[in-house]
Amino acid sequence: MDGMDSMDHEKFDQALIGAAMARAEAVGWRRVTVVEAAREAALPLDEARVRFPMRTTVLLRLGVLADRSALVDDGSTGTVRERLFDLLMRRIDVLQQYRGGVQAVLRALPFDPPLALLLTAATGDSMAWIAEAAGIDTIGLAGRLRVQGVVAVWLQAVRAWDRDNSEDLSETMAALDKALGRAERVGRMMQRPLFGSGLPAAGPELIDDTLMPDPGMPDPGMPDPAVPEPPTPQGAADPGPVDPLT
Repeated sequence: MDGMDSMDHEKFDQALIGAAMARAEAVGWRRVTVVEAAREAALPLDEARVRFPMRTTVLLRLGVLADRSALVDDGSTGTVRERLFDLLMRRIDVLQQYRGGVQAVLRALPFDPPLALLLTAATGDSMAWIAEAAGIDTIGLAGRLRVQGVVAVWLQAVRAWDRDNSEDLSETMAALDKALGRAERVGRMMQRPLFGSGLPAAGPELIDDTLMPDPGMPDPGMPDPAVPEPPTPQGAADPGPVDPLT
């Protein structure tokens, strides 16, 4: 495999991922090994060791393949919501090619916290790419919140896909569309649109809006003008300042 070019690497990765996912479907993810997957795909073990040093590399590479498929620039137009729908469905289409294996991974996640944490981080990175490709501002605090919103939408779509036995994935598409609509409504309620036209800048003004007190509310460090100070009883002396050290 010396002198492999990028196309050879891609074919190698796809072959090993396919074998690993087929093995996961047959015996469960926890019983999958890179060695067995390489042998099943008739791939040299020395190159498999370099390309897939850990079993989890299979899942990370699968995520990258899904991202690449989604991010291919096909010149599509439309609203941000429409582009986001298309991008996420392209990722689903890749998962569909390895359906049984991916479902085996989903079943293993509750019993493998380190794997769940790893895939959570990888999903966040993927959704940041997807969000920005769809035209969503991902910079700053507001941007990170938008990315988390896209992650939530993606997870709802994956749950629907896991249950969807239709040939055209109509149930998955319906669930994804519903999740996008819910995200839009939440964004409007928070006055921080998740996507769409007129996205607010993710700059200091968001932080100021969040941390500064509402102009209609009293400053917590000042007495409320609507609540009068209680009168001092007649004959009672003003205690004066209190020494914090006594």
